[in-house]
Amino acid sequence: MSTRLACVVFDADQPRFVADFWAALLGWAVTIDRPDEVDVAAPDPDGLDLALTFRPAARAKDGKNRIHLDLASRSLDHQRVQVDRALALGARHVDIGQGTVPWVVLADPEGNEFCVLEPREEYVDTGAVAAIVVDTHDPVRLAEFWSTASGWPVTHGGAQVAGLRSATGLGCWLEFVRTPDVKSGRNRLRLDLASFPADDPAAEVARLRGATQVAPDTVGGAPGPMLADPETNEFCLHRLAPDYSTV
Repeated sequence: MSTRLACVVFDADQPRFVADFWAALLGWAVTIDRPDEVDVAAPDPDGLDLALTFRPAARAKDGKNRIHLDLASRSLDHQRVQVDRALALGARHVDIGQGTVPWVVLADPEGNEFCVLEPREEYVDTGAVAAIVVDTHDPVRLAEFWSTASGWPVTHGGAQVAGLRSATGLGCWLEFVRTPDVKSGRNRLRLDLASFPADDPAAEVARLRGATQVAPDTVGGAPGPMLADPETNEFCLHRLAPDYSTV
């Protein structure tokens, strides 16, 4: 494994504004603040060094995002507190056809959906973010691709849901949930990977079987090669700085 999951990237009309929302909601901090990028990460990382990155993109949100975050809760009271806090910070309730469910579906100030989950045993040690959830037509196929890309093993797989988690057993899950929805246009959220300085980018792309190259002008401001997974979800392959340490 020579690539790792580096960040969840949000296209944003106002990157700093929406980054501040997520930092306050998760109890994280803004770690990079530039005109072309604002990063939010846990001050004491929740098991993994995984950031939320907000980049400027002047385009309207069109339909439900294919990637969203699920937030963990410790109790039903804590879930209610999390929902109230999100609403006070500028979130709103949204109906995406979820019906009567024990979790609460909200949208951030720019309309990006997220869920505040009821307490679940599998998320008791994840930290603030329980899971990054990806809509898919084939959970097992997409989980296998992202397992190769991230180095996270597939822990469970089935026709409806497949999940990955770091082999350390720390941090959030990466989950793939079956949906009949059809991808339309470019995703507003994406998963980005990082490779190491000594690695050959072309070899890394070749290793990610099922990935395809995306035209460079399709996504502005990308910090590395722009690719798409087997279901055409865009992602970028970053190069880590030479002094990067895995410790």
